[in-house]
Amino acid sequence: MTVAIDRATGKRHGDRAPRPGLGQRIRSSYQKYWYAYAMVAPVAVVLGALVVYPLVYGFYLTLTDANSLNTARTIGVNHIDATYKFIGLDNYKDILFGPTSYDRFWSHFVWTIVWTALCVTLHYTIGLGLALLLNEKFRGRTFYRMVLVLPWAVPTFVTVFGWRFMLADGGIVNAALHFLHLPQPDWLEDTFWQRAAAILVNTWCGVPFMMLSLLGGLQAIDGTLYEAAEMDGASAWQRFRYVTLPGLRSVSSTVVLLGIIWTFNQFAVIFLLFGNTAPDAQILVTWAYFLGFGQQPRDFAQSAAYGMLLLAILIVFTSFYRRWLNRNDQQLAI
Repeated sequence: MTVAIDRATGKRHGDRAPRPGLGQRIRSSYQKYWYAYAMVAPVAVVLGALVVYPLVYGFYLTLTDANSLNTARTIGVNHIDATYKFIGLDNYKDILFGPTSYDRFWSHFVWTIVWTALCVTLHYTIGLGLALLLNEKFRGRTFYRMVLVLPWAVPTFVTVFGWRFMLADGGIVNAALHFLHLPQPDWLEDTFWQRAAAILVNTWCGVPFMMLSLLGGLQAIDGTLYEAAEMDGASAWQRFRYVTLPGLRSVSSTVVLLGIIWTFNQFAVIFLLFGNTAPDAQILVTWAYFLGFGQQPRDFAQSAAYGMLLLAILIVFTSFYRRWLNRNDQQLAI
């Protein structure tokens, strides 16, 4: 094989140019895309201040024994320096495997999983049913859409406080059950009924979003698919199974993932409904808040460790969930 050589430069034709260094690549990228960097910079600064810094600092706290007695604080004119020390992974070890790990973590973890699964299932099934109804043509459809969106439009604390009053011993719910000669549960006192009340209220708050999202997905499905299926003799169930559900696949996968993340971290409903009066109805995020701000001394280190564990659980779940969806998409494509 003959290799041509440039006599002036001594380089062989076809040789690759040397790869520029990292500094040169960054300089070249900045000169070419400086306007984009200028537009992104404010967002990056805000995210760094509001997300990255608290996350890094929170992780650092998990490696210490910080609490409200040994952190830096000012009392009057006197400033007390921090005295907490570095303890490594002892907080994680105590939470996951310590002598009280079941009462402090695993029982709340199991309840959080059950709470998330039941709430998201109810959100999706009820939301899909309402979306199918509102997708039909009938008189007053716009009015019904507006009414069904109201639970989502009303601020969460207003909705939860309203349900708290209705579920109280003398509230309208127990009054209606008494009128019907049915048992009147202790919604805000008994553990089982506290959990049932939390699921009820969260379902009320979460269904409208799922309904609107699925309604948009239904309206994006080509109507000719239903006409073709009907001409082929498909029943209503077959049209729903083979046309509606596949048409909603992309929307459903997204809203279910969002619903799982939001429900897993749903702080407002549990906290506003029970406060610190229902320890067995607390999910992980409200239990972490209780450790950091609802007791004395406040255990900042363990509260931050719970936050890191929550983040890790959601990251692992999301990665497996997306991988499962991609594998199913590939199988459908084949």
